[in-house]
Amino acid sequence: MKKSSIFGLVVIAIAISVIICTYTSSSTYGSFRDAKNNPGELHVIGHLDKAKVLYYDAEKDANYFSFFVKDNKNEECKVVFTGTKPQDFEKSEQIVLTGQMIGNEFHASNILMKCPSKYTQDKIEVSAPKAKTAGV
Repeated sequence: MKKSSIFGLVVIAIAISVIICTYTSSSTYGSFRDAKNNPGELHVIGHLDKAKVLYYDAEKDANYFSFFVKDNKNEECKVVFTGTKPQDFEKSEQIVLTGQMIGNEFHASNILMKCPSKYTQDKIEVSAPKAKTAGV
């Protein structure tokens, strides 16, 4: 075999392995029902249920935070996060949780929050002052 053929085969093998690694490391989006049926890691998009209690006691365990989320299919589930409570968590509009179901609880390894934009609240209208013309 020629050196160029061997080099081409090596490049193709590397490309195939990169594609396989990218595919296996990417997780999918779903609901809590999907998480119950899927043993792997899953992204769940939902909204914080503000009617239910948020539990975080830094004196007892600073790495335990639990709350309830309703997913996009309106299914509610208790979420346990092993980390500190994110700042302004109650103000979040939407939450993206990464984790898996353990029993009847969703154990999140990562939380992403979509908070209200500080640029759309309390809009202040700003206009440039009119320039005075000299001597007119």
